Amino acid sequence: MDRFPVFLDLHNRPCLVVGGGKVAERKVDSLLNAGAALTLVSPEITAEMDIIISGQNVQHHARLFTDNDINGQFLVVAATNNPGVNAHIASLADARNVPVNVVNDASVGSFIIPSVVDRSPVTIAISTGGASPVLARQLRMRLETMISPQCGELAGITEEYRDIVKKRLPEAQRKTFWEQALKGTFAELVYAGHEDDARRLLDEMLAAYPNGKTMGEVYLVGAGPGDPDLLTFKALRLMQQADVMVYDRLVSKSILDMANQRAERIYVGKEKANHAVPQDKINDLLVELAKQGKRVLRLKGGDPFIFGRGGEEIETLAENGVPFQVVPGITAASGCSSYAGIPLTHRDYAQSCTFATGHLKDGTIDLNWAQLSQPNQTVVFYMGLTGIEVISQKLQAFGRSGDTPAALIEQGTTRNQRVHIGTVATLPQLVKDSGVRAPTLTIVGEVVNLHDKLHWYEPQRHVIASEFSRNPPVEA
Repeated sequence: MDRFPVFLDLHNRPCLVVGGGKVAERKVDSLLNAGAALTLVSPEITAEMDIIISGQNVQHHARLFTDNDINGQFLVVAATNNPGVNAHIASLADARNVPVNVVNDASVGSFIIPSVVDRSPVTIAISTGGASPVLARQLRMRLETMISPQCGELAGITEEYRDIVKKRLPEAQRKTFWEQALKGTFAELVYAGHEDDARRLLDEMLAAYPNGKTMGEVYLVGAGPGDPDLLTFKALRLMQQADVMVYDRLVSKSILDMANQRAERIYVGKEKANHAVPQDKINDLLVELAKQGKRVLRLKGGDPFIFGRGGEEIETLAENGVPFQVVPGITAASGCSSYAGIPLTHRDYAQSCTFATGHLKDGTIDLNWAQLSQPNQTVVFYMGLTGIEVISQKLQAFGRSGDTPAALIEQGTTRNQRVHIGTVATLPQLVKDSGVRAPTLTIVGEVVNLHDKLHWYEPQRHVIASEFSRNPPVEA
């Protein structure tokens, strides 16, 4: 470790910044946010700097730096545009054992200022030791998206309860208690902005711990159409903290691999006429697991509420008093059409869009064909391969032209995506000739004509790009 990381308490401590330009703006802003009593030395300052220091605990000396400016300072930042002046300031500070940072030159001075993720009181600092400030900023941006803005509130509530927990639980039990609390419903309530409910739950957990039986929770999470990069941040967070994962056939291995590797895995995939576990048994399983106190991830392809039977599952959970969360996912219609370059709506071709299932609960395809056959709309059929002949015949019988463009999108958004273009009349033959297999989405409408012009996704090229985005090279 080339640099020793440390967090300084700067509240009301005297700190000096020399320089009034753009680089100095960032340093002054950060020091003021940390509560420093700041002295700013610079003959001129930017308009933005003037706004930053207005009304703040800052003494501005509109002149050049003098050696005596360092006297009595707790920390110094040299941020002028003159390397010689910066080096002189650093040598003076070093001689007085005062920590000094020289902007844009890590080789001079005694400390560097890292990129910071601020979720006060939670603070995360990232440094490359001056080797690559750009990389440090990129890493900070990644962490900004991964860490909830409510993380600071979570830390604040746990601080409130530290003494209470110490009084109620012996030392050997405290760590386990907090680990359970910070991975479960308590934390999720805070992340959702329900701090009062979170405190009530924490009180109940303390009263019951360790002998009381705590109810678990079910996370009904949409895994999207296939590409792992389309997962939401909330979905990923819940996936990584689950105790048990109940998942469907359409959830790809690459997405499963992103879940908690220690979680128990239960496959309940369903295919036509081949249900690994009947739906009512799945509903009961979720209830049973939650009542055992487990955090249950119910992972579904696409979106749980769009032909995902998520509504049936949470009905059962609600009836049994099991707490649950629903995390929407990008539904297949949106994801697959986007990756195929087929906009679902377009002012010139389609002023509405309808999602329909090609396989009803009773096994029929008894749909509102008159409505589905209206012009100037896009119709997306889920699970329509088996009944593709009926779909083709009914649309034409109710007035949709057989020449209407149609597309089959197979394994959309994945590296195995294939797009097959035809018409309403040729759909049955297209299925036979292409050998297309589930999961496949069927899109009907004039917007399909835009595929040749707008298709952008080349699976193999994007596999390489995706790997690059997850493992970027170190920048110079």
